[in-house]
Amino acid sequence: MLAGRFRSASTINFFFMQLSPMKKSAVFIALLLGFILLNPSFCFAHAESNRRTPLVRAIEKVGPVVVNIYTEEAPPKRRNPFRGFGGNQFGNSIFDRFFKDLMPKFSQPRRSLGSGVIINSRGYILTNEHVIGKAVRIKVTLIDKREFEAHLVGADRRSDLAVIKIDSEKPLPFVEMGRSDDLMIGETVLAIGNPFGLQHTVTTGIISALNRSIKAGKNVVYHDFIQVDASINPGNSGGPLLNINGSLIGINTAIYQKAEGIGFAIPINNAKRIIKDLINYGKVRRGWLGVSVQDMTPELLRYFKLDRQRGVLVTKVFSDSPAHRAGIKQGDVVLQLDNHEISKKLEYQQRVGSYSVGNTIKFSILRNGREKDIRLQVKAIPRKKVAEFALNWLGLRIQGINDAAVRKFRLSTRKGVVVTQVVRNSASGQIGLVPGDVIRQLNQNKIRSEEDFNKAILEAGNRDSALLLVQRGINGYYVTLEP
Repeated sequence: MLAGRFRSASTINFFFMQLSPMKKSAVFIALLLGFILLNPSFCFAHAESNRRTPLVRAIEKVGPVVVNIYTEEAPPKRRNPFRGFGGNQFGNSIFDRFFKDLMPKFSQPRRSLGSGVIINSRGYILTNEHVIGKAVRIKVTLIDKREFEAHLVGADRRSDLAVIKIDSEKPLPFVEMGRSDDLMIGETVLAIGNPFGLQHTVTTGIISALNRSIKAGKNVVYHDFIQVDASINPGNSGGPLLNINGSLIGINTAIYQKAEGIGFAIPINNAKRIIKDLINYGKVRRGWLGVSVQDMTPELLRYFKLDRQRGVLVTKVFSDSPAHRAGIKQGDVVLQLDNHEISKKLEYQQRVGSYSVGNTIKFSILRNGREKDIRLQVKAIPRKKVAEFALNWLGLRIQGINDAAVRKFRLSTRKGVVVTQVVRNSASGQIGLVPGDVIRQLNQNKIRSEEDFNKAILEAGNRDSALLLVQRGINGYYVTLEP
């Protein structure tokens, strides 16, 4: 039988070899069509496998972990202009009802939308702070259309990151954390979000630039953004930026309003530094290093033989501080923080302020003409150092208000703390504070006592600015100190 099959195959081969090239092609095509008709599933499966590109596989992998976020914000308060007009009877009834009917839209809650990404199976979701910062209600929708009420776990306005949580009976899928310190310009990325309420919209593009800085107001600059040309529209905020493997490399945050094809994302390495604090403490624990710096002048640049504007000069190192223990010295020039070049004091303060307690920072310094690296761990400010820190950071000393302070400074209030010393040319000195001024508020914290002031200083950490409510005599006014 085997010999017979062999002879048959040889006969077919002999017959095929006698055909002209055109007839050979016709036979081959006929055989191929016959194979397709007899085996359609094989051919379609092969075609589908060619279409399932790495990009498609990444979307299939990550789609279930992306959520759409809908929030309700409290309606803006509007004062009835008729209140008090015509006596209590009219001010509290007729005109109130008229005002309410006239301005009904102000009584409705504001609604906004955004995106987020599930970061563990227990339902923790990473998003932007500006997505949920003013929300009184947060609703989350998954790709399978399930809806959940979410609650805020922690938020940090400075980094524009927040963590919210939903409670599910079953473990939830979550994203694989990637890296953002090895990204390449030109690398393919994809963004998934909720632009204009269009749920789970996918856009793709490339990384256009790295380490971008965005100015968001006077002396407010965000650093280290990833710039992409993937479409990022309103509603994408808080959604994931992913690499071709479906790993999370950033959180989509901003669009550039004056141009198309320019979007920005927070690198995931930066987010990793604070996620743990947001989950465990509800806020980022800002720490300190115990270093004071100043900008480099043209004279200092020449002295240290630097070819361009870069670095900041260490002017003071606090005793028993992380910097002191690590070996930082007065007169060192800080050139880089974690491989990011520093060119001015404000940039140094903002970068240091993005690290939380327990993080480690690599300082690249210039000392005696040689560059060296020193690693410092961020620590909480010891309470015994608060007064010294406030003096160095803001340039003032304070004390609680007692009978002696009231008599000495002729105070008209006992609420707050009184300024007893102002350092010349410091942030407080330049803004015009003088001994006898009373501080009633520091940032968002009301100050009623010296203990309140110390807590506010500990919370503020190394911010690049501080907002004070100052009372002088019977007048109060807000001032912004920019150390």
